[in-house]
Amino acid sequence: MDIGEPLRYLGDVEIDALRDAILAQEPEAWNEQLLRQKEYEVHRDTESIVLLFCDEEWPDGEVHRDAGWNRLADTAMPLVEHIINTHYQPGGTILRAMAANLKAGGQIHPHMDALRSFHMGHRIHVPITTSSKVRFMIDGRPYQFEVGQAYELNNQKRHSVMNRGKEDRITFIFDYVPPGEAQEPAG
Repeated sequence: MDIGEPLRYLGDVEIDALRDAILAQEPEAWNEQLLRQKEYEVHRDTESIVLLFCDEEWPDGEVHRDAGWNRLADTAMPLVEHIINTHYQPGGTILRAMAANLKAGGQIHPHMDALRSFHMGHRIHVPITTSSKVRFMIDGRPYQFEVGQAYELNNQKRHSVMNRGKEDRITFIFDYVPPGEAQEPAG
């Protein structure tokens, strides 16, 4: 969603329970759902544990629970609900929710999220692990995301991520559409 600025800081969030649950996942959990990596070249250096995912034609399609739901929803959804209740109008639709891992040395090439649903949903990032060697670029400017903070990304601006560190970077991401906002983007 175009939020009128590249990035909006949403403040401190409590991530301990979610971090512990994500880091406790077996290595094979990161490869259960490979749709993003197969369909979108920019995600080839990523892995994900998907809780919720919407059909490409949403709002005409459905939102589905994926394999990660049973393992992570109990710790992820209280955090998601807290962020929604604090910063947005509750009662809308969570389109996507996942733990996303950018491998050490990997990158997500510059892109803009193009599906119709990305124009409607607020894209929230909650860093679980990161380092000073991870650089997030939005609209040509560098940003450093901090663990224990939440951010809304303007996914209609060109953005990319480089992980030049020796450790993987894990972020919890969700997309939220407040009630009454599932409409065609302007323009």
